[in-house]
Amino acid sequence: MMMLWGWKCFHWSGVCDLLQPQPESFSLPAPLPDWPQGGGFADGTIKLGVLEVCHVTKFELIWGCNLSGDKKKGYSFYKPVGIPDGFFSLGHYCQSNEKPFRGFVLVAREVFNSELGDPSIDNLHLPALRSPENYTLVWSSDDASAENFDGCGYFWLPQPYEGYKALGFVVTNKPEKPQLEELKCVRADLTDECEAYNLLVHTTSKFSQVPFGVWSTRPRHRGMLGKGVSTGSFFCSSYWSHGEELDIVCLKNLDCSLHAMPNLDQIHALIRHYGPTIFFHPEEVYLPSSVSWFFRNGALLYKRGESSGQAIDASGTNLPAGGSNDGEYWIDLPCDSGRESVRYGNLESAKLYVHVKPAIGGTFTDIAMWVFCPFNGPATLKVGLMNIALSKIGQHVCDWEHFTLRLSNFTGELWSVYFSQHSGGKWVDAPDLEFVEGNKAIIYSSKSGHASFPHPGIYIQGSSGFGIGIRNDAARSDYCVDSSQQYEIIAAEYLGDGVIREPVWLQFMRKWGPTIVYDSRTEMDRIIKRLPLMFRYSVENVFTKFPMELSGEEGPTGPKEKNYWIGDERS
Repeated sequence: MMMLWGWKCFHWSGVCDLLQPQPESFSLPAPLPDWPQGGGFADGTIKLGVLEVCHVTKFELIWGCNLSGDKKKGYSFYKPVGIPDGFFSLGHYCQSNEKPFRGFVLVAREVFNSELGDPSIDNLHLPALRSPENYTLVWSSDDASAENFDGCGYFWLPQPYEGYKALGFVVTNKPEKPQLEELKCVRADLTDECEAYNLLVHTTSKFSQVPFGVWSTRPRHRGMLGKGVSTGSFFCSSYWSHGEELDIVCLKNLDCSLHAMPNLDQIHALIRHYGPTIFFHPEEVYLPSSVSWFFRNGALLYKRGESSGQAIDASGTNLPAGGSNDGEYWIDLPCDSGRESVRYGNLESAKLYVHVKPAIGGTFTDIAMWVFCPFNGPATLKVGLMNIALSKIGQHVCDWEHFTLRLSNFTGELWSVYFSQHSGGKWVDAPDLEFVEGNKAIIYSSKSGHASFPHPGIYIQGSSGFGIGIRNDAARSDYCVDSSQQYEIIAAEYLGDGVIREPVWLQFMRKWGPTIVYDSRTEMDRIIKRLPLMFRYSVENVFTKFPMELSGEEGPTGPKEKNYWIGDERS
């Protein structure tokens, strides 16, 4: 291979094909600081037991496919290069040409672990890593439409020896099988299940009409307790369908110490460096506050069967702790003249409540940041060019929304951000974020509903494809909270008992808001009857898809009652 100033020239079958340049590599706006010392965080390698793994981010382009005819929208396949001495490849990498170049694959080596024993005598004397016994050709572009491809690509699945598993595929631009030393398979007890995630490439052979797909992968067992570790490679197949077991697996972290997770000083440094600024809409009236401000300004605790509420002290020490969301208790706004003013929050007191937890088997850190608002305002329905302000639908007492920063424990680099949007949300990779003041991402909070978005604009929820749905308006304003300064760490279970003292109110597992007694169906019917006939059916469908918290029936539960407190974010 020779390089011509950003253009790559490859020789296949004696023909030189000039390809599109490799996408520009992405880097964060500002350089990373020197993180506080201690533990294994940002050390470059992570021990998973008898295996040690390292991020590799340098690649050699092997083959590309451009199914749309636009090379910028195609995908390219790469092999890792610059692998440190003693480490071995586990699979190749796939990258979209449309996005800035940013990715990784893990490479691994076997190490001695005193707690797990000498690997040379562990598990019936089987080494942790072993070259495959053979390769199977999964698919090639030989008989596919030539104009969509840059030369020929061949996809090979390693065939491991008994007791081992393959973790990735090999791509070549020649029909000969790869060298057996091209990658290593891993002993089965050191692996975990993975699943196909996003479909990257889908094509069909020109003559046999055999479909072929390429997917990104992720560990099947994720969240705070998940041990699966993503290798950064991809899965491909001609016959696979969703739900079937994959031909490859991921790694498993058998080091219970999670030594690569950040310590408390490092957590504070990460938040100060990456803490996003949340911008609220310029017309927002239901602003956030601190929980203690909400309690001090008259919030009440109600018990079922009792007509009057009890004042809640500033720390929430008189809230019932533990149990389940059984409807026995709930929190409400003050019942006196202060009720209206408390609904509008108190921006000066607002802070982000931070939960730090391991992700992807402890190779990443998730910093979940929760924002509290005393009230969630009513929704606005968009029907074509019409905007219909709903009088009550969507409103409820108290609102808990969050976003999550995902950071690499190899380097401390911000990798992606999860934007919570009512009962759903999505991950956004760092290259697609907006930043302010260095590496601090911008979070746009939607008007009235406080869902989070990566960019300003109007987002339609529950859209039927005809411009019908609930409006989420996001824009920058002077109403903002800087989470790098205004935050409180409320939980980091992996640090051990006593390191972080969880606030008492975090243990309140009931509703932060009463059941709403209005008849939302009446308002829905009234709106539907006012619409032209061509819109009525679509609008009714939108109403039936309202998430529970948007329907206005009851207030939300607190952060610790959410599924993704322990589990992975929904995506």
